[in-house]
Amino acid sequence: MKQVLFTDLDGTLLDLYDYSYDVALPTLEALKLRNIPVVFCTAKTFAENKYYRKELGIEDPFIVDNGGAIFIPDNYFSFGFECKKKDNYCVVELGASYAELRGALKEIREETGFKITGFGDMTAEEVAANANLSVDKAKLAKDKQYNESFIFDEQKEKETILFEKIREKGFNSTHGGRYYGIHGKNVDKGKAVKILTELFEKEYEEVKTIGVGDSKNDIPMLKAVEQPAIVKNKKGAWLDISLSNLYKAKGEGPEGWVEVVEKFIWIY
Repeated sequence: MKQVLFTDLDGTLLDLYDYSYDVALPTLEALKLRNIPVVFCTAKTFAENKYYRKELGIEDPFIVDNGGAIFIPDNYFSFGFECKKKDNYCVVELGASYAELRGALKEIREETGFKITGFGDMTAEEVAANANLSVDKAKLAKDKQYNESFIFDEQKEKETILFEKIREKGFNSTHGGRYYGIHGKNVDKGKAVKILTELFEKEYEEVKTIGVGDSKNDIPMLKAVEQPAIVKNKKGAWLDISLSNLYKAKGEGPEGWVEVVEKFIWIY
């Protein structure tokens, strides 16, 4: 049986505030030695995913922009399938374009007067200061294709109006560990996970999927895998979700991530 690990990044494999991952490096190396795919499934952009894949030595497919697209390295699978070619990747696009999403968000801001600030409204320096990133990494975070991250600086009860407005425009929304997001109507991490799982099953026949996350936008991914798991957030609490076989790690962020991998994947 081929085990496949789907993992969120911010707040899960990466620390939510300083993006550190040192504690997870030995476990990642063990996964690579065992040839167990580590599939990033994240709100991060294509450019950010490329950066962390290179940094961590991961060469498996990855899911960007909260399920907006799946990027599969050329010749990763032994069979061909319909996709769009980009650089050295086969791309399965699921989401709306960035221009459409930016336009909808601008219209909502004008119609409601809500204080909405998207990454497209901010300079790289402003994103860097707000997200605790270097300017170079902020530029990667701004290089969006299938979603827009934004700050919603309003009272919590106005969220309902915001989400309804986004649906009226024909799109959907998420709220991750740090930012809100707007993306295509029929897009979420779960749909992308299911498509990629089918490809793994075609390649290996028998596949077991494990998913690790920490926030609301991970729920579709957690529902789409056989073994869902969550790590604690910075407040020492777990995401409020009820799944019959959900595992709740005792550790926060990358510490919890290591705990999950060591419990469900035989790597040593």
